[in-house]
Amino acid sequence: MAKAASKNAKVKDVKAAAEAKNWSKVIKAVRSPKTGAYTFKEVIVHKDKVKDYLSEK
Repeated sequence: MAKAASKNAKVKDVKAAAEAKNWSKVIKAVRSPKTGAYTFKEVIVHKDKVKDYLSEK
């Protein structure tokens, strides 16, 4: 039997929740010059800076 959603599960600070939507998790594949294997780098950046992060080496 499924439980009903509690009232405490709702976000209390609406402003903080809206601000959190402006951030994105970006995963970038980076190739190792030594072995040639790929590794993945994960960062959280502001949504306006995503293209800048992906374009840099």
